[in-house]
Amino acid sequence: MNQTQIISRILFYICSVVSAGYLIIVLYSLLCLATGFSVTPYGNGQYLHINYPFTEQPFLNIEDNYPYIVFSFLMVLFSYGIFFWLSARVFRVFFQPKLFTQQHILQLKRFYLYNIFIPLPLVSIASFFVEVESIVWGLVFIHFMLGIFSLFLANIFKQGLHLQNEQDLII
Repeated sequence: MNQTQIISRILFYICSVVSAGYLIIVLYSLLCLATGFSVTPYGNGQYLHINYPFTEQPFLNIEDNYPYIVFSFLMVLFSYGIFFWLSARVFRVFFQPKLFTQQHILQLKRFYLYNIFIPLPLVSIASFFVEVESIVWGLVFIHFMLGIFSLFLANIFKQGLHLQNEQDLII
């Protein structure tokens, strides 16, 4: 179990940092796009550089059209920020002293609900406004399978909680 705790703790910190990075980039991009701060058009106005703060160094390169900005840029960054935040919370479950708790089941439930019910509608809606590459549909399938696996894991945790509570009553 010590190996699981070490790996889950490392993954918790990695996912937390990655999530924070994605969400900070979303906020910074929204600020830049809304105010024009640190944004440089190029390619006859077809593209934008979102520059590093207070520099002229390009940080992000995006197309200058609203459907792309919303559905292929901001929505993707935000949804993966949430995905990694939920992942971090799931990894956190595995280094806690008591594994089978109602709160841990709730973390798994949030994770599987997100992975089963969010990617497909997001990509389906985006497909009306921007071209969705075929690999994205593969990612939707992978998220769906990850959600199903997490659903099974949550059900195992429910059973473990039930058995743990019964054992507490016996002792």
